[in-house]
Amino acid sequence: MKISMKWLGRYVDLSDIKAQDLADKLTLAGLEVEGFESLAHGSNLTIGHVLTCVDHPQSDHLHVCTVDLKDEIVQIVCGAPNVAQGQNVIVAKSGAVLPQLTIKKATVRGIESNGMICSLSELGVAPKYLSEEQKSGIEVLGDDAVVGTDPLAYLGLDDIILDVKQTPNRSDFNAMWSVAMEVGALLDREVRLPDARIAANAGEATTLKIGSTTDACPTFYGKIIGSVSVKESPQWMKEALMAVGIKSINNVVDISNYVMVETGQPLHFYDLAKVPHQEIIVKDKLKGDLKTLDMGSVPLFESDLVITSNDVPIGLAGIMGGDDSKIDENTHGIIIEAALFSPVRIRNTSRRVNLMTEASLRFQKGLEPQMPDKAMHRAVELLVELADAKLLEKTVEYGKPVLAKKEVSVTHTQIESLLGTKVELDRCVELLRRLHLLPVVEGGTITCTIPSYRLDLSIAEDLVEEVGRMVGYDGIQGKLPKMETVSGELDARQKQRRKIRSLCIGFGMNEAITYTLVSKAKIDNAILPLGEAYEILSPLSDERRYVRVGILPSLLEAAAYNLAHKAKDFMLYEVGSVYAKGKQEERLAFVLSGNLTQSLWQKHSVAADFYTGKGVVEAIATQLGFEANRLRYTPPKEALDKFHPYRSAEVHLGKDRLGIVGEIHPKLAKELGVGALILAEINLELFLQQKATKVKYAPLNKYPVVQRDIALVIKTEVSAGSIESTIKKAGKSIVKGVEFFDVYTGSHVEEGSKSIALSLYYQADDHTLEDAEINGIHQKIVSALEVELQAKLRA
Repeated sequence: MKISMKWLGRYVDLSDIKAQDLADKLTLAGLEVEGFESLAHGSNLTIGHVLTCVDHPQSDHLHVCTVDLKDEIVQIVCGAPNVAQGQNVIVAKSGAVLPQLTIKKATVRGIESNGMICSLSELGVAPKYLSEEQKSGIEVLGDDAVVGTDPLAYLGLDDIILDVKQTPNRSDFNAMWSVAMEVGALLDREVRLPDARIAANAGEATTLKIGSTTDACPTFYGKIIGSVSVKESPQWMKEALMAVGIKSINNVVDISNYVMVETGQPLHFYDLAKVPHQEIIVKDKLKGDLKTLDMGSVPLFESDLVITSNDVPIGLAGIMGGDDSKIDENTHGIIIEAALFSPVRIRNTSRRVNLMTEASLRFQKGLEPQMPDKAMHRAVELLVELADAKLLEKTVEYGKPVLAKKEVSVTHTQIESLLGTKVELDRCVELLRRLHLLPVVEGGTITCTIPSYRLDLSIAEDLVEEVGRMVGYDGIQGKLPKMETVSGELDARQKQRRKIRSLCIGFGMNEAITYTLVSKAKIDNAILPLGEAYEILSPLSDERRYVRVGILPSLLEAAAYNLAHKAKDFMLYEVGSVYAKGKQEERLAFVLSGNLTQSLWQKHSVAADFYTGKGVVEAIATQLGFEANRLRYTPPKEALDKFHPYRSAEVHLGKDRLGIVGEIHPKLAKELGVGALILAEINLELFLQQKATKVKYAPLNKYPVVQRDIALVIKTEVSAGSIESTIKKAGKSIVKGVEFFDVYTGSHVEEGSKSIALSLYYQADDHTLEDAEINGIHQKIVSALEVELQAKLRA
């Protein structure tokens, strides 16, 4: 935000304060000043009077002027087309430093020139504030300009502009009045704000009708002024608006902008003749287009708040008015609008139409509930003073806010404890009084009445912060805390998270961190949702309205983004929490796309498939201390529309469902515009809740391994894990490994069955196995498979 020191000086005395000192005080009080600059730049400037002006003998466009500077008369060669005898002008004397050049004595086509007659643009004034005449020539000053004095002071351009970084909690700093209150408190000086209630309350009857059909406009004030004079604004108002980056249009439009900057409340003025029905209603759910002041035609969405008259759109609420009802030189009467609109709705529309106006930025940050009324009074006062306003009608009110008295208490002990320094009780009270918080002391407790514009004050700690700001954080001596320090240690959850991240990175995956706050669509599309989602009461947008109940929808969005940018081969993972009412769970999700290895001259590329995802899940389980054979896989019972019907599985750890892994459903892949992605989402909480496999350490076995291959015909629903478990149970410690290397269904295998080929690895820990011993164990295993799983041995 830009703050003009001259404007600020109208409310609080700054005559003895330098810009740097004020910037330091504001910064130390929490209102960070990022820099400051002059409205116009130039040293060694003075007002001169042109005594003579003749054409240069060696040029068809230069002029030779003699200029009276009071203490001397100098000759200056000037190329401006509008320079003439008798003018008062801005002169940069020899040695003057301007934004783009340094002035030196020079000879121009044989004639000596001692200085330069300046235009405003040469002093650093931005072109948008200048007329075409000012852009093309020098600045001609009025007859009242005093020769030999400072031209910047005469023009009101001797202002210093503070560039302040605004924090989200202090939306009141969008108002010059609030900044003045803050500065007055810091300097302990009286603040003089205008009070215009008498002028605004003029008028008894009215023909204006106002209202709202949506709760996104809780407060609306309207007023008809039957007669105004549209003309050029006074110089002081043009200077003030220029200082904060707003171009002067005319006195009526400038008053609306001036009051917005002064009070923080955006206003809008409509041409009374262009709103013939004298009706203003705020609506949403409208369709069609609106022709705005400087954007052309904007299509309306149902979520937009629209100002209407007789069901015809005349403005985009809180953002910009319509072109058909704008103020121009033919305006003779106006309708004033002062309202409060939903910050979320204004933010969404502003983003959609890609237009951030001074008004929309203020609505988005929240406004004082009483400010529309105050701004209306101030605007009427200025219209009466500067626009000859007459025929004032009664102010019409819709939804006038009912404000409850807000009190917050804090103890003196709390203040000293939280600040870590001694602050006398009387001083605390005085500092809070200067902030207009009306402190009352009872015992050691201070109770403050919070002004309506301080939306950021609601708890005791807020008052402690106010005392700290006023004391000055630079005045609080730093001390090391008096406590014993102990070495920290990672808890089980942190260790687990680190192991998983290390493993995923080792696989070549990239970590993604997606938003915890998501849209309703992502809640509906969650895979294995945790439960009923939390809804945010005041979301920034509908895209961030709910707390996520699953990770994969957001990770799929990230995958789609990468694929849209031609990144086809990638692996993304995310470890994060999901939430539901009364529940919280940490999960891992990953997405695999394209090839795991690139095609080289000696081998073909390898694409990610279901078994790749399954292998990642098993590797993670193993890394966390759970043998892969403790995992069971079953056909999915949920998310059937998200996963491929034949290339996916639910994963179980013991009796509990761990998660799901598989290929994306072709229909969903088509909707998202992605290929055959491999997806997984698993619940990491189960690994913490269940006991890990106890690790037994033993020396390397020195005895030989014997391999035997068998082929089984078994029911289709029997899993590989069940087969392996049965084999190891029957073979006990002699079976060191089971490896599946073929699965076949089709002719020669009866329907409902499959043929599985596998290798068994036998090894004793204390001797070399002989054939007879191996044959006995092997036959025992085959019998167990036949009895427990109804398997048949293939010849």
